[in-house]
Amino acid sequence: MMNKITAIRGFKDILPQDAWLFGQIESRARDVFACFGFREIRLPMMEKTELFRRGIGEATDIVEKEMYTFLDRDDQSVSLRPEATASVIRAYIEHSLFASEPISKLFTIGPMFRRERPQKGRFRQFNQIDVELFGEENPQADAEMIAMLMLFLEKSGLKDFALEINSLGCPSCRPRFSRALTEFLQGSEDSLCPDCRRRIHLNPLRVFDCKVESCAAVLANAPMIPDFLCGDCLGHFSAVKSILDDINIGYAVNTRMVRGLDYYTKTAFEVKVSTLGAQNAVAGGGRYNGLVQYLGGPDVPGIGFAVGVERLLACLPAPRAEVFKTDLFIAALGEKALKMAFPYAQQLRGAGLSVEMDYSDKSLKAQLKRADKLNSAYTLIFGDKEIEEKQVILRNMNTKEQHRVDLNHLLDQLKKIIKER
Repeated sequence: MMNKITAIRGFKDILPQDAWLFGQIESRARDVFACFGFREIRLPMMEKTELFRRGIGEATDIVEKEMYTFLDRDDQSVSLRPEATASVIRAYIEHSLFASEPISKLFTIGPMFRRERPQKGRFRQFNQIDVELFGEENPQADAEMIAMLMLFLEKSGLKDFALEINSLGCPSCRPRFSRALTEFLQGSEDSLCPDCRRRIHLNPLRVFDCKVESCAAVLANAPMIPDFLCGDCLGHFSAVKSILDDINIGYAVNTRMVRGLDYYTKTAFEVKVSTLGAQNAVAGGGRYNGLVQYLGGPDVPGIGFAVGVERLLACLPAPRAEVFKTDLFIAALGEKALKMAFPYAQQLRGAGLSVEMDYSDKSLKAQLKRADKLNSAYTLIFGDKEIEEKQVILRNMNTKEQHRVDLNHLLDQLKKIIKER
């Protein structure tokens, strides 16, 4: 006997009893985002590797360690997308969406890929809801994005979640902070892990992402970004906080938050829950002014966020199990009955009814048992006698009541009975 083939580690099947939950979350996202004027865009799952190297940052963990990258037949380096922002911007630029929509509001839903250690709510193929807004740099836009995210999470049924915000500065003020942080870290290199010692010279802000305890102890006394913000960044951040206060959205300022990507400027935010362990962010995002231009487009500001669908579902209260239901089960008794019943089944499906049949010539008792298992509302019984009399039996599977239906008017009567129930 051959060994069975199983799924790759970190790649998870979404079975029917769970797939409907994903569908519910995605439908809720589409409903909420539509209220804010966002439209859906669908993107390829594979891009040129250079897009992510430039867009995410060479010195990030994602690019250095986690991307699924390989050469195609033309020796071009391609990667499965590890996140969606770079892909959305690529499409925004390639199709000149900025020419027709000075302010573009887009969202996309689909799988992302990162080769990291699988854990609760985190897989190597995972599903993400990604939202991007281009062309608006007013603090109102930052607050709008945060408000939309919070509303979506609330509508999804998430409880006990907390918003954390920070400002990451801009190209004018962040270099001063980077220099101060580098000088501080160089005096503590012996206490840092190998990754953080390397980050000092490549991208010092990444040390704040480290989960090693010795590194966290060093960073407790590190310089803080807010102390280095320029007047423009301070004013922007103050305005965002004021607007959030006005619309009664609670938040905490986390001065250590830097997010995991290089492109963020000014406002950054995360939504955290207590049920996911160390990786406790269920959603996050921020502003990335300059990234569109850096990737070859016009100089337009941008802001966005992403929600991990698996993470979100792991935090929601246990749902009631979905009950799969069928409108009608057709029990055909014998080859002649099966031949006559099959066209009726197709016509009823075409009319929008869910119809099931059994083709294995089982007994009526066995077929009624199958109808019960499918939670069928009705069973239509075709037998030789019924065909001869041109009347078939319609059985209400709940009340067990039965009555005859004329074959000449079968479709109209069934549609009326089932749609009125």
